[in-house]
Amino acid sequence: MKKNSYKSILIALLLLGMMATAAIAQDGDKKDLMLSASYFNSNNQTQYLVAHTKCKIDGKFLPIPAIEVSFYITNDSAESHLLGKAVTNDKGEAPLMIPASAQSEWVKSVKQTFVVVSKATKVFDQTKASTDVVKAKLKIDTTADKKINVMVLELKDTGWTPVKGVDLKVAIKRMGGDLNVGETQTYTTDSTGSISADFKRDSLPGDLNGNLTLIAKVEDNDTYGNLTVEELVPWGAKMEYVSKFDRRTLFARRGHSPIWLELLAYSIIGVVWIILVYLVGQIRKIKTLGME
Repeated sequence: MKKNSYKSILIALLLLGMMATAAIAQDGDKKDLMLSASYFNSNNQTQYLVAHTKCKIDGKFLPIPAIEVSFYITNDSAESHLLGKAVTNDKGEAPLMIPASAQSEWVKSVKQTFVVVSKATKVFDQTKASTDVVKAKLKIDTTADKKINVMVLELKDTGWTPVKGVDLKVAIKRMGGDLNVGETQTYTTDSTGSISADFKRDSLPGDLNGNLTLIAKVEDNDTYGNLTVEELVPWGAKMEYVSKFDRRTLFARRGHSPIWLELLAYSIIGVVWIILVYLVGQIRKIKTLGME
């Protein structure tokens, strides 16, 4: 099943790539691919890059799938600086985890450059993009009165230093997306590099123990990229799962539908049969009268 699924995804990506290529080929000459790169630091532990490819087709910017891209640290002139290769998906995105082999180059400076190079195709020329990142991290702390404190720290020669004027969001992780902890959408760090937010989502369902996952994040910052940090807090309502397998509910298994629904259904069936029997009786009477 997994092999078939992988084959289906690959075929879909190839078809999308062929469709995009056909649309662009109608314009004749090769077009420049719009390539960009983003840096992500998740929970101060996982770091990865994402390449984005798109092109203007018929007046619209569309993602370009099936483009092979190579990721480099510092520069793309040395093969030893190659981090890895990836292929863009149907959204025109190609993620790549930063491998441990890049550590020696990573620790050389507090500011790092990542380079992304796309492979030339029949439609697009080779394209290069880079992003500069200053090493930074987020620190989150909570109090008993449900106050959330987040600090943005930047790595300098003397160590980690608080950063002023950085916009960030504080939210609660949910399956359908992040939910802000209050009415404020965005917070900006003060002179101490900190922000303070109040948790105002009382009675929000949590897990079996009432735990919620807080997330603070800096998104698409020109200097630091994308930073996130999470913390588990017991501020939610305990969610107790109660099985309704043997109960009469509207969506229960066969034979366990509500009594009122069964009475309604059987009543309708009974009325229909009574009418049918009555009509048959009337037809027989008419036939008998005709024979007389």
